[in-house]
Formats: sequence, structure tokens, C-alpha cells
Amino acid sequence: MLPAILAAAVSSVSPLATAQSGQCASTASPAAAALTPQEIAQGWTVLWDGTSNAAWRGVNSEQFPQHGWQACNGILTVQGKGGEESRGGGDIITRKRYADFDLKLEVMIAPGANSGVKIFTQPNLTPIDRLTGKPAAVGSAIGLEFQVLDDARHPDAKAGRDGNRTIGSLYDLIAADKDKAPSPVGQWNQVRILSQGKHVTFWLNGKKTVEFERGSPAFRAAAAASKFRDIPGFGEWADGHILLQDHGDQVSFRHIVIRDLRPRQAHR
Repeated sequence: MLPAILAAAVSSVSPLATAQSGQCASTASPAAAALTPQEIAQGWTVLWDGTSNAAWRGVNSEQFPQHGWQACNGILTVQGKGGEESRGGGDIITRKRYADFDLKLEVMIAPGANSGVKIFTQPNLTPIDRLTGKPAAVGSAIGLEFQVLDDARHPDAKAGRDGNRTIGSLYDLIAADKDKAPSPVGQWNQVRILSQGKHVTFWLNGKKTVEFERGSPAFRAAAAASKFRDIPGFGEWADGHILLQDHGDQVSFRHIVIRDLRPRQAHR
């Protein structure tokens, strides 16, 4: 069980949310993330309450995507496009940037689906071209990714090294613990990501899957052996956006809450 942050509350899907995220055919009341007065005092805020997209924007736009995402009954779903990312609405990122934080959410994947939750995301980062030694002409949203994957059906589970592209892993860098316990496909998983200074920990359904120190020798060695090896200073940025990935597969999110752990005067 998650804390009272995820208590159910009855509200209606706002016209803004449905208009920008696809039509919702159901009339059921959404279960929204609700905060107690104590949680508010502790600094928790709601990033997705089941009704409003205000905290999010498209990765390449100041607006929330006009298609590809659906808000319905308190659930935010990236609609499947057969794995074709270019046909979807694209990734979404928080409007705010975060450094030290405690992030909690729930995610449910369709059979064979691939997605991820990225932290410290840089929206338009350009890798170094190996041939020219100069930044590439086109940038992309790069961050540290909590991999969300149907390990049994998606081929990416067998790619990478030693399982570092399976669910709960730091994507392409560090494999999730073998004792992880993902929920069956079609059921909700609880995800928690805690970032304190350089130290980051991932949990899946209450079990720690990955723990690492950004910028440590072990982290840099993993980055150098990964697909991100051409990104200078990969993963060592001071702060960045939270990103929910549109990988062309159907994945749903709900109850997204965050606690900013930085001193209040450091917020921006």
C-alpha cells in the first residue's frame, strides 16, 4: 500500500485534459491522487491528479501534446502505435526541473510494451558525432531512465548487457536486482525514484532494484559502455525534467506525486 498521497478522490475529467489528450468514452469517476495536510506540509505535490495536464508539456513544445495521450478516469495513457514512436504524441516532461526529490507513481503496461520514466532529463541534448568530433545536428531528450518493459515479450529485455534493459533497471547502464517483482502485464506497478545529491535509488513494488552514485567511477564506466557514451558528462547534470516516454506502445500512468527535497530558497 502507498501512503495517503494515493487516496481516492472523486472529480471529473476537465475539458482541457480530454481535449488535449484524446476522448474518454467512459463516464466513471476518476481516482485522483490526493494529499493530506501533513503531506502538503512535508512538501509533496501532485504532478498528475487525474484531471489536469498543467504540470506537463511536450518535450519539444510548451503545450501538452494534442494527440497520442489520453486522460480518462484518473489515468494518463500513451496510446499504442505498434511501437512506432514517430506516429505518437511524443514524450512529455515536467515544466519544472528537479535535482533532489522523491518521486512516486504507478504504471501499467500492455503486452509487449516498452516505455520509461526519465529523470535529470535534458530536452534537447546533442551527442558528439564520432566522425566529426562535433555536436550532432539534431538533439534529443536524454536522461537517466527507469526502464518500463514487458520483459517476457519485448526483445529489448535481451538486448544491452546482463539484463540492463529489463524493467526496473537504469536503462542500458545497470541491471535491476534479480529479485525484483514486477506485477503481471495489465496490472499496476508502484514505482519510486529517490534522488539525494548524487545518490539515486529505484524501487519497483516496494523492492529496491537499482542504487547508484552519479559521477562515481562505477557509474562512469557503465556510461562509457552504454549507448550514451558519446554524451559528455552523461547523467551528471545539476538538475533536469521528469519525463514519461512515448515509445509507441500503450502504457498507463496514475497517482504521480513528487516531493522536492531541495531547500526552499534553491527552488526555481
